[in-house]
Amino acid sequence: MPKGADLHMHLSGAVYAETLIQDGAADLLCVHTATMSFVKPAARTLSFPAQPVCGEGNVRVSDAFKDQHLYDSLVDSFSMRSFVPSAGISGHDQFFATFDRFHGIDSSHSGEWLHEVATRAAEQNEQYLEVMETPVFADVAKIASHIAWPSIVAEFMQKQDNDARGTSREELSRLRDTLLAAGLRDEVSADRKQLDGALQARDSIERCGTADAQSACSVKIRFLYQVLRANSPQQVFAQTLLAFETASQDTNIVGVNFVQPEDAYLSMSEYHRQMLMLDYLHSVYPTVRITLHAGELAPGLVPPDGLRFHIREAISLGHAERIGHGVDVMYEAEPESLLRQMAAQHIMVEINLTSNDVILGVSGSHHPLPLYRAAGVPVALSTDDEGVSRIDLTHEYVRAATEFNLDYLNLKDMARTSLEHSFLPGKSLWQSADDFTRTVPQCAAQTPGNPHPSAQCQGFLQSSERAAQQWELEHRYSVFEINPH
Repeated sequence: MPKGADLHMHLSGAVYAETLIQDGAADLLCVHTATMSFVKPAARTLSFPAQPVCGEGNVRVSDAFKDQHLYDSLVDSFSMRSFVPSAGISGHDQFFATFDRFHGIDSSHSGEWLHEVATRAAEQNEQYLEVMETPVFADVAKIASHIAWPSIVAEFMQKQDNDARGTSREELSRLRDTLLAAGLRDEVSADRKQLDGALQARDSIERCGTADAQSACSVKIRFLYQVLRANSPQQVFAQTLLAFETASQDTNIVGVNFVQPEDAYLSMSEYHRQMLMLDYLHSVYPTVRITLHAGELAPGLVPPDGLRFHIREAISLGHAERIGHGVDVMYEAEPESLLRQMAAQHIMVEINLTSNDVILGVSGSHHPLPLYRAAGVPVALSTDDEGVSRIDLTHEYVRAATEFNLDYLNLKDMARTSLEHSFLPGKSLWQSADDFTRTVPQCAAQTPGNPHPSAQCQGFLQSSERAAQQWELEHRYSVFEINPH
């Protein structure tokens, strides 16, 4: 079945553990066997080829290829495979702990990782991926560490019990000027080079543009710039500023998102201030698109007050056009009015069924997907971290069908919604937002997806990457529905 786009995918979490083990061995890393984590070697041998010297309590990653128990233990450590919650260790804990365990793999593997996710997407009849990635920001982090956060108390907005110090437009403007004067823009070129290099490496692996091009080349990939929100306010602001600056200059970056556990101390205590940062930066960079993790929470994970405002503030202050997860929507203050607002403003929710289950323990009748659909809020399925969860997008479609009794037409509309709310440039193919019954006038005289569009329609499709992908999806549906097997 054609599935359109996956709009919520973290690159490092999308890679399967087996690939990470291969890459760790190639990088001559070691395994700390007590924690089943990758560590840097103490030294390397002078032999050719060189081998890592791992030290007491550690073994070479390459040993996993001749030790099945070690190999299996690494797969389990880097994913949710075989995980069973126990006293003091929840699915949430295991899920987020995996990332630090394979930390240390060289960023040069990013092209291989893009190839892996694109290949998997092509096999499932997906067209487009918005991949979340955090480019290098080491120099910006150093700059920010020497800058104190503005301390003048600003007028609180909406949440009187949340810290809003230093967030007036004047204070944030001065802080931006300070960071730019200190050389923040110097890292933009490094970020662009890193992401462009990953895309070029992927194209090379797949032989794109040649007679031997792999089918994965048909999958379009763009990036969402990840900002790490569980940090000090000055670092979050600096990295967010870098994200907006880079996205303003690089067409391969189509938007910005905040990541890391929403229930982390700094994520919670700084949430309101971070939304005010986005409110200011959106005023300076109004063309940069924003999607935000919001409401990836459940009762008991945080105090009740922490469930009451994240989604609403992500929209009203953070200018989010899409919401990632949105699981706690019914615990927000006045949830019915929030749902009406989201429907009216066409704020799409990126639904991650397996992720919400393994991290939050929310599934089936406890999941808000039916409530979003009943309220007319646009929704689309996505994977979040398919490697860590050991799933793919097809798995999420099957889960939506079996757990929520969604039929083919429901799933088809969700796939259409994914491309409708992608951050690809250009106008939509459809006349009205989220109404998939009438195309724009330029293409209205033809069946959507016709392999031979009129000159007028072809001209429109060439002017809009988004509409071109939507037309291609309709073509794939016409092919699929003639011969679904």
